[in-house]
Amino acid sequence: MPEHAATNFAPDRLHTFSVRVFEHFGVPEPDARLAADVLQYSDLRGIDSHGVARLHTYFDMLTLGRINPRPTIRIVRERASVATVDGDNGLGLVVGPKANQIAIDKAADAGSGWVSVCNTNHYGAAGYYACKAIEHDMIGWSMTNTTKLVAPLWGAERMLGTNPICIGFPGGGEPPILVDMATCAAAYGKIEIARRAGEPIPDGWAIDREGHVTCDPDGMVEGGALLPLGSDREHGGHKGYGLAIAVDLLCAALSGANWGPFCPPFALRQEIPARSVGKGIGHFFGAMDVAGFIDPDEFKAQCDEFRRVMKSARPAPGTQGPILPGDPEQEALADRTRNGVPLVPAVVNDLLDISTRLRIPLE
Repeated sequence: MPEHAATNFAPDRLHTFSVRVFEHFGVPEPDARLAADVLQYSDLRGIDSHGVARLHTYFDMLTLGRINPRPTIRIVRERASVATVDGDNGLGLVVGPKANQIAIDKAADAGSGWVSVCNTNHYGAAGYYACKAIEHDMIGWSMTNTTKLVAPLWGAERMLGTNPICIGFPGGGEPPILVDMATCAAAYGKIEIARRAGEPIPDGWAIDREGHVTCDPDGMVEGGALLPLGSDREHGGHKGYGLAIAVDLLCAALSGANWGPFCPPFALRQEIPARSVGKGIGHFFGAMDVAGFIDPDEFKAQCDEFRRVMKSARPAPGTQGPILPGDPEQEALADRTRNGVPLVPAVVNDLLDISTRLRIPLE
């Protein structure tokens, strides 16, 4: 077997293990299942950087008491369609879904709902939250800021987070259109996965500590930085940079969380900022009730037709033709539901380490 070959695990096996790990630290059973649901969303859809590959980091943070396992999540400011939520330093995997539900509930009453969140932690994949709005025939918005990993345009040090954003549109007979992306050239989790697999990263993803573009994931991790979406000015890096700023302001300046270089780290090896300008990191959620704009069935039919028209475009040479945002995740979902979730040896070893230390079998 190749050194870095993956091993497939049954999704339910990973979910049960995750629930038991969270419960070990005092996370209430409903919250533990909710957190495991968010991780499973990523694993089933091929977003390997945000599933159980992150579980050891949650384990580390809970062990050190850096995350509150039983937060009192509360609305601290509110209007009919907007609110700010304080997550009480809880698991982002719990705070995020509960704040997102507030946005969905407000949209059901007022036509749209918008919720900013402070004092929270890493919330998993942004697409999970937009999909929850889609289940209610709503357009879902989700974004979060993160600890500094990305250099600003023409900068040579970390100042911004990967700051992902997702907008999801419901389909009728076709899958939803889910625009889910980091605002940097690649999510940090992809650097971690490449590092664990002993593989290089593509040109244009990152720079090293000297500011030079590197294809070595260690070069980025050890003092380097990720680049904005587009990488440099000539390839549209100013656009990714602008999106990252917008996410930071909506998630943090609007909620009272830390922004830019002041965001606290999620991984233990990352630098702790010298000062704070808010509480924790921030999220921002939105839900727009399609029925407030147009008949939902008509809108979903248009989204389906939009998909079919885009996919009818003549394929570029060497490709299978156009895809829509969210298509790769749908393909992975079908495959992994049937065949299991492939985990590389480094991730399996992390889970086995947790299993040994907590005496929770990875069964």
